[in-house]
Amino acid sequence: MDTRRLERVRQGIQKVNRFIAGVGACFLLPLMLLTTTDVLGRDLFNHPIPGTIELSEYMLAVFVILGIAYTQQVKGYVKVSTFVSRLSPRAQLLLEIITTLLGLSVFSILVWQALVIGVEEKTVSDMLRVPQYPFRLLVALATCLVCLELLIDFGNVLKKIGSKAS
Repeated sequence: MDTRRLERVRQGIQKVNRFIAGVGACFLLPLMLLTTTDVLGRDLFNHPIPGTIELSEYMLAVFVILGIAYTQQVKGYVKVSTFVSRLSPRAQLLLEIITTLLGLSVFSILVWQALVIGVEEKTVSDMLRVPQYPFRLLVALATCLVCLELLIDFGNVLKKIGSKAS
C-alpha cells in the first residue's frame, strides 16, 4: 500500500475517533441535567426520579468508553517519563515498540472478550430493565478503535526507525 493511501486511512480512522468521542461527550449534558433534576426533586420535593442511578451509570460508561480511542490519539493519558527520558533515543524507540505491542495485545484481547460476552449477554438492569448487551458491544467497538490507534502509533515508530536508519 502506498504512503498516500496509508495517510488517508490514518486520517479516516482519526476522524472516526474524533466523531465517536464527540458522540460520547454528548452524554455529559443529559447526565448533568438528570443528576441535577434528581437531586432537586429528592431534596426539595422528596420525590427522586426512579432509575437515575442506573441511567447515570450507563451515560457515564458510554462517555468514558467512547473517549478512550481519542485519548490514545491525542496522547491524553498519564505518562511518566522520568526514567524513559534518561534513556538513549534508540532505547526509547525500543521501549515505545514494546509498550505499543503490549497495548495492542491487551486491547485485542479486550475486543475479543467484549464481543464474546456481548453476543452471549442476556441480562437486563434491575430497575429499568435496560439490556446489557449493547454496552458490552460498545466496549468491543471502542477497544477496536484503540487497537487501530495503536497500529497507527506502531507505524509512526517504524517510520522513526526508518528515518534514523537512512
